[in-house]
Amino acid sequence: MSLIKSISGIRGTIGGEIGENLTAIDIVECTAGYGWWLLKNHKNPTVIVGRDGRISGELVSGLSINTLRSLGVHVIDLGLSTTPTVEMAVTQHDAQGGIIFTASHNPKNWNALKFLNEKGEFISAKDGEKILKYIRKKKMNFAEVDSLGRYESKPDFFDKHIFAILDLDIIDTALIRSKNFKVVVDCINSTGALAIPKLLDALNCKYHLINKEPNGEFAHTPEPLPQNLTELMSKTKSKKADLGIAVDPDVDRLALVSENGEYFGEEYTLVACADFVLSQEKGNTVSNLSSSRALADITERRKGKYFASAVGEVNVVSMMKKKKAVIGGEGNGGVIYPKLHYGRDSLVGIAFILNHMAQTGLSLSQIRHTYPSYVMIKNKMKLTSDDALEKMFKKLKKEFKHEKINDIDGLKIDFKEGWVHLRKSNTEPIIRIYAESTSEKLANKLISKVQSKIS
Repeated sequence: MSLIKSISGIRGTIGGEIGENLTAIDIVECTAGYGWWLLKNHKNPTVIVGRDGRISGELVSGLSINTLRSLGVHVIDLGLSTTPTVEMAVTQHDAQGGIIFTASHNPKNWNALKFLNEKGEFISAKDGEKILKYIRKKKMNFAEVDSLGRYESKPDFFDKHIFAILDLDIIDTALIRSKNFKVVVDCINSTGALAIPKLLDALNCKYHLINKEPNGEFAHTPEPLPQNLTELMSKTKSKKADLGIAVDPDVDRLALVSENGEYFGEEYTLVACADFVLSQEKGNTVSNLSSSRALADITERRKGKYFASAVGEVNVVSMMKKKKAVIGGEGNGGVIYPKLHYGRDSLVGIAFILNHMAQTGLSLSQIRHTYPSYVMIKNKMKLTSDDALEKMFKKLKKEFKHEKINDIDGLKIDFKEGWVHLRKSNTEPIIRIYAESTSEKLANKLISKVQSKIS
């Protein structure tokens, strides 16, 4: 069992010992820290909340909502929702913050509270540290009975989210609708089953849903990786669909399956979306250090400039603003389009992919073949301690001092034939080891080359 309190929120496994797992006490304390931070910065703040389909979602959200109200914070509850929908609702309601109850790709026994600021974006590291300080000190004043926060339920904000996507100048709704695309969707028993059909209906797509009951009983490991999407790949091919779509439980990561039943590659979701956007808008792109080189290749092909950020959505967004990127995101299938909002959004990614297919007249597999072919390997190691990690990085810097080294986030070593990136996970007690090259054999060789120096 596990509990991780970080600058971005609180994540852990349900049940168990206080302070070691995500218990009711931990949920109340962390929510109170966030609420107190809001009260220090805003008068009579309102918070938008929403949850994915997890079994524990209603319980966790209920504890958090009533904690906010007991502080005098007003709450608008979207109920079952998606991460990008909550993010957009914050600004559309002129709220001062938001909380998303989701553990993203983690198994069903996990849940989390992800904190947003008044822009509907994840809080900064600086603000996160302030919240953690409030939690540690436990010095917060709660409201008296006449000053308790109000509660309002708005259970169907999806329509406004989808309308905002279809209203984007870049989306040719009529063209997409004219193609009558056929789609298979793996909803992973969460809120994708509620949001994605609304978008596909608006775009005149025929669709078949699998794992469509939003009950939190995930039919497979919820991370949208190829080994977890065998049913989607099979159904996409057998039903002769134009593409298959998979999302994670909170619908901010998008994975695709081509019409032939082959996995498109989560790293190439952002690449394809960026290719479409850059065909309409000239500009720069951003992804994190652990994302594929293919985005840089496509950006340069479209006469733009590519920039890399530290891992983490907040870091990508910061770099996107700094470099005025027209699109960005992360190689895990996270697409960020600033003209909609600064957050990973599977729904806008789906619209981009459909528009790209309609515009080019190419199948998804044909589109994939227009991009450079890289293979990425994603491994992990158990993290024993932060001290051990620092010693490891120091040794690797010495061993590979003649290679290009980047240490703004963990350690990335660029070789002529590819790269290896090692970093501490933000969500699990592990070290992530990613490598990319032109073949799986070469990528594995690079990982072995680096791991051989760790002993």
